[in-house]
Amino acid sequence: MRWSLLSIAVFFVLAPPAAAADRPNFVVMVADDLGWGDLGSYGHPEIRTPNLDRLADEGLRFTDAYAAAPVCSPARTGLMTGRIPSRVGIYDWIPPGSDVHLPLEETTVAELLRDAGYQTVYLGKWHLNGGLGTEQPQPDDHGFDHWLATAGFAMPTHLDPFNFVRNGVELGPLEGYACQLLTDEAVGWLAGSRNQDRPFLMVIGYHEPHEAIASPPELTASYPATQNRDEAEYFANVTNLDLAVGRVTAALEELGLADDTVVLFTSDNGPEMVNRHPQAQRSYGSAGGLRGHKLQLWEGGIRVPLIVRWPGNISPGSVSTTPVSGIDLLPTLAELARVPIPTRLVIDGASFVPALSGGAMPRSTPLFWHDYKAWGGPRVVLREGRFKLSGWWDGPEILRTDSATMRPGDLELIRTAKLVRFALFDLETDPGERHDAADTNPEVFERMKAEMLRLYGEIQADVHPWKESWLRRW
Repeated sequence: MRWSLLSIAVFFVLAPPAAAADRPNFVVMVADDLGWGDLGSYGHPEIRTPNLDRLADEGLRFTDAYAAAPVCSPARTGLMTGRIPSRVGIYDWIPPGSDVHLPLEETTVAELLRDAGYQTVYLGKWHLNGGLGTEQPQPDDHGFDHWLATAGFAMPTHLDPFNFVRNGVELGPLEGYACQLLTDEAVGWLAGSRNQDRPFLMVIGYHEPHEAIASPPELTASYPATQNRDEAEYFANVTNLDLAVGRVTAALEELGLADDTVVLFTSDNGPEMVNRHPQAQRSYGSAGGLRGHKLQLWEGGIRVPLIVRWPGNISPGSVSTTPVSGIDLLPTLAELARVPIPTRLVIDGASFVPALSGGAMPRSTPLFWHDYKAWGGPRVVLREGRFKLSGWWDGPEILRTDSATMRPGDLELIRTAKLVRFALFDLETDPGERHDAADTNPEVFERMKAEMLRLYGEIQADVHPWKESWLRRW
């Protein structure tokens, strides 16, 4: 027998909103493989995203927002912990059956807020362990009171997935599209299960538009001018995601929660643009003219959309060029929720609360990325202001020709490879990263190089001791 999520969810009586103005609610929505240029508000000429465009019109759109990594599991690690993912030991995506996972000793944003009285909900793609229902830490172990998730991708596609798990219970085959099923759960929880006396954090990790894509036929048919059906289905997939986001924001408004809720929308990394595997024929994402794509540390691989709406606190239609990152989510939400961050935690991110009103954003640790398997281009990058420093190492080029993730020997490579070549890019005048500006900015180059080597040295000195036998399971 097949069930829809709404038919098996348990809902309670509608409750009126109750979130104190100084303790806002949070709804964080994260798309999967959505490119910086995939939304109408970010310049896509064809894809229709009216709900997200409206969200940008009502709030703040960041032009220089970044994912914490160019691939999913590390990026989500940064979102949850506020830390450079390599510090946590999440160096690449986590395949099914792997023993690699977000360590239990890490503190997540959900744990901080839950301990301060927030209700916490996680819906969607988890991808921070090798499996749900295993002995590895689950979403509730990392601070989420209620969760509906998949370990990784929606299987077999976005349509009628069979691998959803709610609070540890496998649900079996479901009917519908993944983004709408998650939205059913979100709206149902908001309308019924929510405790009216406590604020909440809801994180929705949408599966769209990651392959293997499935989109409603009527939406696909509404893009007849595309070059082929695969591209039309990708465009329709983003539009279906937009419709899901619109249902969430409409529910907030209908329940009287919109004014007391900070809504954030972003993506976990840049777009898939290369047909790397048999299910990737619909890889028509857009980096908006930036260089590179998912799996690369060029701008196209890590720069992502970020829209923030908070009525009465953010000026409608605002645009910020301040560089921010997924690792900034934890300190930002903690500040807004008036939750102190324990001094024992090593947090690399910084609160972007000042940027919400156009103020300067102090940052003690520069934005830093490390991807030992970056597919071409630099392995390490660092951004300060308008400048981005890229570093290449003396290790081998690791080809991503199959679905393999970390392999035995990779940890030693991470620990020993040296940075041997550097290039400085002025992103204000050269967003395509084509011209090395080191010679014309020698002081900036030397300062940023020293900082890059320091942070890279910290990463190498503290490589996570995963067992070699854990690394190749798929």
